[in-house]
Amino acid sequence: MAESTAEDMVDPMAESDGADSDAAGRSVARRGASLVAELVRLHPIPFAVAIFGAALFAGATVISTVVIGRVVDLVVLPAFDGDGSDVSAGTVGWAIAAVLAVTVLRVAGVVIRRYFAGMTSERCQRTLRRRLIDQYLGLPLSWHQRKPTGQLLAHADNDTEVTTELLHPLPFSLGVVFLAVFSAISLLVVDVPLAAVAFLIFPALTVLNQFYSRRIERPAAAVQAAVGQVSATAHESFDGALIVKTLGRADAERSRFADAAGHLRAQRITVGYIRAAFESVMDTLPNIGIVVVVVFGTYRVQAEAITQGDLVQVAALFTILALPMRVLGFFLESVPPSTVSRDRLQTVLIEPTPPPLDQPLPLPDTALSASMEGVQYSYPVPPSSSEPTTSEANGAEPATEQTHRTPVVGERVLSDVTFIIEPEEVVALVGSTGAGKSTLCSLLAGLVPPTAGRVALGDIALDRIAPAERADAVSLVFQETFLFADTVRSNIDLSGQADVAEVERAAEIAQVSGFVADLPAGFDTVVGERGVTLSGGQRQRVALARALIRRPRLLLLDDATSAVDAKVEQRILAALRTELATTSVIVAQRVSTIEIADRVLYLSNGRIVADGIHQELLNHPGYQSLVRAYEVASQ
Repeated sequence: MAESTAEDMVDPMAESDGADSDAAGRSVARRGASLVAELVRLHPIPFAVAIFGAALFAGATVISTVVIGRVVDLVVLPAFDGDGSDVSAGTVGWAIAAVLAVTVLRVAGVVIRRYFAGMTSERCQRTLRRRLIDQYLGLPLSWHQRKPTGQLLAHADNDTEVTTELLHPLPFSLGVVFLAVFSAISLLVVDVPLAAVAFLIFPALTVLNQFYSRRIERPAAAVQAAVGQVSATAHESFDGALIVKTLGRADAERSRFADAAGHLRAQRITVGYIRAAFESVMDTLPNIGIVVVVVFGTYRVQAEAITQGDLVQVAALFTILALPMRVLGFFLESVPPSTVSRDRLQTVLIEPTPPPLDQPLPLPDTALSASMEGVQYSYPVPPSSSEPTTSEANGAEPATEQTHRTPVVGERVLSDVTFIIEPEEVVALVGSTGAGKSTLCSLLAGLVPPTAGRVALGDIALDRIAPAERADAVSLVFQETFLFADTVRSNIDLSGQADVAEVERAAEIAQVSGFVADLPAGFDTVVGERGVTLSGGQRQRVALARALIRRPRLLLLDDATSAVDAKVEQRILAALRTELATTSVIVAQRVSTIEIADRVLYLSNGRIVADGIHQELLNHPGYQSLVRAYEVASQ
């Protein structure tokens, strides 16, 4: 699996050099600011409205403390000092109206901030997921072959969600800046010495944030890596459920998943301990500020420098500041995990996709010729891990487009393959297991580029054909078929644009119509996950009909009828000859299939060692031995 394991991660709680820690903290702040700017640029308008709501709330909050102080001086204290007759009805009415007004303003600010902050976050998630999926679709098949499916799912789900997590508290956190400015003005107006004492809380908050950023990032990186590992393990277990059940591996898979989940739990507990300590201190700071302000404020009241209402105003201000500072703490603790998740997404988004062709060449509208000239191919060997390195998880800059890790080339699968297939020719591709037949089909379909040599369709090199046109002209059907949990009709017509006659024609050629008639709802029968309600041969025929409905000009059958009855297979191949004007390459393991081909290409150890009709190739010892094995297997 490509995910980093627990052993690959440095101890999250290990102490590092002071200079390195400071650099890591600065890097987290820099990358956090870069991430915020990147996300805000995606959807600036709702974010700006959320900031307006935060500013409105901040202004109304500070005004509310002023109102409270004036109410104490003008209404509350006079009522307690005398019989209350000195307090006029107009003053009471003014006090009630002022309290209601600032309350309405605060509520409006909260609603605007929360609604548009949520809108910004959700829209950014949508944009990131679309970019990620577009990148998945644009990357070559060789890249997908190196990546566990669970890791890709973790990127699309958990990483995109965590990346945008800091957007929820961000408007409120920026509103704290407004609140701090308004509060500073209010405190300075009340009393300068008292304001100086109150301001001590803000440097303490900055020091706390730097310490937290240094301690949390490595554990946060370990959590994200562990999430991908759990996803990959679960996906493998679900995808291989049949093997797990038939081989009695349920206990082993349960243990494997428990180990991955236990590692994730341990990493999250580590993060939880750090967050718990940070949040406790964050909750305590405003309360300490209130105590300090009340003690020093009492002294200032006794000195007649301020009134009792001024002291109440300052204390109320600090009471109200507790929640914004708590939200600011939530934002600060969201920055390291979000930057780690963004780095994980970047490992995918920086991967180079094939550039668009400047002047693609059109393919002929008729059956296509296919050729290879000196083709070689080696499967790439994936790197040990595609996740951010430990240095990146500790604050170093993530990989860039110039520094992304490229897999090395592995053992050669095809060597110096050269042949020409004429239009409408039916060619059987024969060879033992591991000879390179499936790889050759993937090369002809353009799923992977050759390591060396030239692949051409209709005398046009594959790298000069637009991918959409190539996909429209070439159909490749694999031995292992994939059906969606949908109806038979939808699995044949993926676009949903074909008419009934086209679906039935493709089904007739692929010999699907016979068994569909026995299904409960015919073509509208839902076949279940991966087509589980159909037999292997039935699934192969549906997959073949799905390829035929597109009227391909080159049809590649990679042992696509291996699970089909021999007599049914003969009817399918006969219908392909009479009903379709197409060029066909068939990976064959039945002598009856080989015999109806116009020509046979015999592949051995990644090379074409014989080319001719079946009867001629029987003089080749290796081919003769393989055909005899096929005959014995079919008896």
